[in-house]
Amino acid sequence: MSISRPFRPVHPSTVRRPTRRLCLVAAATVLVPAVGCGGPAEADGVNLEKARADLEAGRAVLIDIREPSEHATGVARGARLLPMKQLASRVQEIPTDPAQPVYLICNTQNRSRAVLKALRERGYGHVRYVDGGMSGWAAKGWPMVPPPR
Repeated sequence: MSISRPFRPVHPSTVRRPTRRLCLVAAATVLVPAVGCGGPAEADGVNLEKARADLEAGRAVLIDIREPSEHATGVARGARLLPMKQLASRVQEIPTDPAQPVYLICNTQNRSRAVLKALRERGYGHVRYVDGGMSGWAAKGWPMVPPPR
């Protein structure tokens, strides 16, 4: 005898599509080949207000991992530009002092969360991602400057 369950329609907005996640994991594997599908804990993020305050006070390093075409739209003053595609060859540019917080920022936090996971697996325990990303920064009307040449 089998037990049947009633059919329950699923709203499309609740369906998780793996395509975007797989792309992010694939991008992070540039740094760590064995990245799993689990994402960072919510405590690994920092909100925009804290990120901006810490950057302006010199308490944290902000690394913008967007690509150069995205940097052209404007960057936060004082942010270091390290495109995600260049991370594998430039990872030594990420500060390693655990007393110096490092915040990763991309456009919406999707890439920065994936990179955070990869960096954590390499021992970078002081790195966090900026929740809201540069799209949130721009939406708040905060100052952005042209990227340095």
